[in-house]
Amino acid sequence: MWWNYVDMWLAWASAFCCHSTAFGFSIQGCVIQAAIGAGYLGAAKTRRKELQKIRDDEAAGNPFGFLYHDIGALETSAQERLPRVAVVMPLKGVGEFNLGNWRTQVTSLYGGEVEFLFVVESVEDPAYNAVSQLLRELGDQVQGRVIVAGLSTTCSQKVHNQLAGVEAMHKDTKYVLFLDDDVRIHPGTIGSVVRDMEVNPKIFVLTGFPFDIPTQRCLKAYCIYEYHMPCSIGFGLTGGRTFFLWGGFMMMHAEDFRSNRYGLVSGLRYGGYSDDMTLAAVAAANKRIISSPPTTVFFHPLGRVNFKQYWNYLRKQSIVLETHITTVNYLMNRALFYSHCWLSWGLCIPYFTSLIHLLAILRFYCTSNPEFNPDIKTGLVVVGCTITSSLIEVLSMKRLSRVEIDLCNALSPESPKVSIEPYDWFLVFISTICSNFMYPWAAFTSMITQHINWSGVDYYFRNGKMCRIERPKKRATPPKNWVHTKNGAWDSNSLQSTIVGRTIQSIWGENFRSPQLFDKKIES
Repeated sequence: MWWNYVDMWLAWASAFCCHSTAFGFSIQGCVIQAAIGAGYLGAAKTRRKELQKIRDDEAAGNPFGFLYHDIGALETSAQERLPRVAVVMPLKGVGEFNLGNWRTQVTSLYGGEVEFLFVVESVEDPAYNAVSQLLRELGDQVQGRVIVAGLSTTCSQKVHNQLAGVEAMHKDTKYVLFLDDDVRIHPGTIGSVVRDMEVNPKIFVLTGFPFDIPTQRCLKAYCIYEYHMPCSIGFGLTGGRTFFLWGGFMMMHAEDFRSNRYGLVSGLRYGGYSDDMTLAAVAAANKRIISSPPTTVFFHPLGRVNFKQYWNYLRKQSIVLETHITTVNYLMNRALFYSHCWLSWGLCIPYFTSLIHLLAILRFYCTSNPEFNPDIKTGLVVVGCTITSSLIEVLSMKRLSRVEIDLCNALSPESPKVSIEPYDWFLVFISTICSNFMYPWAAFTSMITQHINWSGVDYYFRNGKMCRIERPKKRATPPKNWVHTKNGAWDSNSLQSTIVGRTIQSIWGENFRSPQLFDKKIES
C-alpha cells in the first residue's frame, strides 16, 4: 500500500523536475560547472607557461631558473642594489604546520636587506616562545625580532598586528610583505616579487594564492580545498593584473603606509576587519593595480578539520562581504554576495534533480503500475548533462592541481616533493556538492547576525565596519585570604560561596573580603 504513496510522490517530483523552469535551472547548473572547468584549464595554461620557463632554463644550463630567468641577476653587484624589505607576519598560536612555514619564511634566498617582524598580541601567546626559540636557533643567519602589539580595540587583531609591524619596520624599508603564519613561500619568492615591483612601480599590491594540500582523508578539509580552487582562477588566469586580493600574501610600497596614502591606514585601523577586502576597495576606488604573478602560488598543508572549524571558516569567508568603506564598495560586495550564493546553489540543483530522475527511472523499470509513467527522456538528458559537466569540472580541477603542484615543486627544489597521487578525487567530487550547498547558509547567517568568532574573539559589525570586540574573560585564580581564628583557619573565599557567607556579605558589603576586618568580626 505504501508503495502507491511512493509512486505518487515520485511521479509528482519527476513531473516537477521536468517542468521547463526546473529543467532550465538544471541546465544552468551544468553550464556553471562547465564554465568553472574552463576557468581551471585557462589558469593551468598560464601556470604551465611559467613552469616551462624554469625547465627551459635548466636545460639551457641555468640551474637557478627557479630564482631568476636571467642568471646575470645573481651577480653580487646586482644583489647589492636590491631594495630593503620588511616581512610582517601577524601570529596567533602555534598550529600543526606553523614551525615549518616560519622556517621557509626566514630562510629566503633574497640578496638584499630583509627584516622579519613576527607580531603577537602578548607574551602569553604560545607563538611568542616558539618564534623566539626559532630566532635563537638561527642566530645571525636572519635579521628578525618578535614584536608585542597588544590587544586591538578598533580593528581586528590581525590588522592591529600588521600595523604594529609596519610602525616597527626600518626607516629605509622600501617594500613591506605581509604573510600569514600558514604560508609556505619558496626560496626565491621575495626576490621575484621585488623584481616585479621594481619593473612596474605602478603596482599597488602584489598578491598570491595558496594551494591546499589535504594531509588526511577528511571531507571538511577537501571542502576547504574545493572552495579555494575556483578562487584560484581569478589569481592564475591572467598571470598578472587582477581584481582579486588574498591577505595571506601581499607586498606593498612601505611609503604608502608612512604617508597613509588614500587613507588606507585609517581605513584599516578604524573599523577594519579584513585587510585584503579593505585594500582591494582602496585599489578599486583609486584605480590602482593589483598584480598576481604566476609564481606566487604556495603550498598550504591542511590537517584534519571538524565541522565547527569548517563552519566558522565559511562564516569568516562570508563575513568580509558585510564590510565596506565606500558606497561603490558596498554595492560591489552586495553583488558578489548574491552572485556567489546564486552560483553555489545553482551548481547544486542538477544533482538534486538528477537524483529524482534516477529514482523515477529505476522505479519505472521495477514496478508494474501502469499509472506510473515519468518523462524518462527528459530525465536522461538532465542526468547525462550533470555527469558530463561534473567530469569536466573535476578533471579540469585535477589538471590545474597537477600543474600547480609541479610548479611549486620546481620553485622549491630543496623541499620534499609533493605528489597529486594521494588525492581522493571521489571526496573532491562530494566536497563540490557539500561546499557549494553550505556556503549560502553561512553567508546568510553572517549577514543576519553581523557577528563572527575567530580565534576565540567575537567581532561585531555595523554599517560595514567592525564596531565592537568581545574577548573571553580569563578566569582568575581567587586569592586565598586565610584568616586565623580561635577555631582554626578560615578561607573567606570558600565561606563566601556558601549561603551563610553570602548572607554575611549582604550585611557587611564588600568589606567582607578584607581579611583584617573579617578576623576582627569573628573574634568579637
